[in-house]
Amino acid sequence: MTYAPSPASDIPASVLSSNPLDASVQADSSQSADAPDYETRFAASMRAVQIHLERYLNKDAYDASPEASGLWEAMRYGTLDGGKRIRSVLALEACKACGGQLEHILPTACAIELVHAQSLIHDDLPCMDNDDLRRGKPSLHKAYGESTAVLAGDALIALAFGLISKETPLTAPLSAEVLLQVLGDFSDVTSVRGLVNGQFVDIQHEGQPFTREILEYIHTYKTGALFQFSLRAGAMLAGASSAVVERFTLLGQKLGLAFQIVDDLLDIGSTSEALGKTAGKDQIQQKATYPAFFGEEASRAQVAQLTEESLALLEQTEGMPADYNPMALKALVGFISNRIK
Repeated sequence: MTYAPSPASDIPASVLSSNPLDASVQADSSQSADAPDYETRFAASMRAVQIHLERYLNKDAYDASPEASGLWEAMRYGTLDGGKRIRSVLALEACKACGGQLEHILPTACAIELVHAQSLIHDDLPCMDNDDLRRGKPSLHKAYGESTAVLAGDALIALAFGLISKETPLTAPLSAEVLLQVLGDFSDVTSVRGLVNGQFVDIQHEGQPFTREILEYIHTYKTGALFQFSLRAGAMLAGASSAVVERFTLLGQKLGLAFQIVDDLLDIGSTSEALGKTAGKDQIQQKATYPAFFGEEASRAQVAQLTEESLALLEQTEGMPADYNPMALKALVGFISNRIK
């Protein structure tokens, strides 16, 4: 069965008129409502991903020829510096929550980061979103040139598949069949069934009238697909049951949508210095966004609703290990919903 990102759910009328992030939601997520808390709490996971990324992007481990050194340098520039590693941390914490081993999920978590970096490198190109700033420094095409940026992105996405297939240890309870399923899912979410499709539709609707359905479609695929995969893969590589895998997939769909809505809101209300990328681009390019369609208040209300639904999913214990503790994932929900950059 082919995996595809779940469509975003409709916004209930009650949500559109509710207050954003009510007290009960804030109480559950307040410990991770700002960046320092996130960076402190998940420092070990972020460091583990960083160490492995640095090893995987060491050209001498793959290719010692001097001719390729410039390409490796560009790949490292676009991947290693900056970023909160939210998607990879979600994958690690999902795997841990389901009783899995970090050695099983780390290659896939790093592959997620490579593809995310690739998507940003290509998004910033003049033929796409045309942005000169990313993670607080010049976009890769500004630093290395457009052709190198295209090729670096191509290399990163291909390398990502190699990490999953070559670096994941097939030790119990992980089977080759499950690893093949993860690879198939990864193919879907990184191609025309996922973020590439979302980016295509996003660009096609710049400056054009759009419907609610188109808006949800763009967010589901452009951002939601990789969030869904991160949590789904974490559960799968931990050996979770199909019911748990689907529950974590749904969690990823909700968190991906919440993340993108918050991103849309930050584009309006924050600064380039705080965001590390050009603020106000969505309005300049007339992008299809939640604030543009629903308004800021209703968009914040939708984030609150998605937060509540995500926390409720994490309260479910059926199929989870006896020592299941959802607090780390709940903290991530809180950070995603309340982040300021």
